[in-house]
Amino acid sequence: MINGKRLVVVMPAYNAEKTLRQTYDEIPHEYVDHVILVDDGSNDQTVEFAKRLGIETIVHSENLGYGGNQKTCYKAACNLRAEVIVMLHPDYQYSPRLINSLATMITSGHYDVALGSRILGGKALKGGMPLYKYLANRILTLIQNLALGEKLSEYHTGFRAFSREVLESLPLQENSDDFVFDNEMLAQAVFFGFRIGEISCPTRYFDDASSINFPRSLKYGLGVITTTMKFVAARFAPWKPRIFREDGARLDLSTP
Repeated sequence: MINGKRLVVVMPAYNAEKTLRQTYDEIPHEYVDHVILVDDGSNDQTVEFAKRLGIETIVHSENLGYGGNQKTCYKAACNLRAEVIVMLHPDYQYSPRLINSLATMITSGHYDVALGSRILGGKALKGGMPLYKYLANRILTLIQNLALGEKLSEYHTGFRAFSREVLESLPLQENSDDFVFDNEMLAQAVFFGFRIGEISCPTRYFDDASSINFPRSLKYGLGVITTTMKFVAARFAPWKPRIFREDGARLDLSTP
């Protein structure tokens, strides 16, 4: 626990066998109550490695997509009575040693969402982030800051912490099952008034770290623009897209 709050780490996994042990070993287990890995139809030995490490593992019989994987992660965490949930990719791109710092931002009572930003430290490119991804990150972040009225350093990190209230309140079931789920979730957090904070997090890009290719990056970028347009419509148009409606479908957290 951290400050008396139950902390659960969730890892959405796909073909992560080569980096799982290193990621898991650096988790500050003295603060973490539970670690859950959700395997999204990997075709390598991710599940076997996870079980060997003693990680509670949930296996999708077919690939549901990155967003679909997260939905399962958050349901499982809430069923374990999590009060703070940290999402950590098992590909060792983000530093597990910062889990405590992210979680403390939530338990402090100052923030509802905490992000590990690759941009704040100013060393994303030195960490191996491809130039086109860095430029796209900066441009999309600028657009979203202007449209959403925020001042975040980036909207695209996969290292995040949430209070349980955020997962219970946001209409996450309305979100995509693809990579744009991350961006939709942050836009929802802004729209519904949750407090978002950031810390600097070093990034690592290497051969075994997962990274979407250019065509999928382009699709994600278009999804970010679409999400931004929906946000503006929800704020100013007479109709609201379902992802920003208070009666939008929430995750069913009553069952595993």
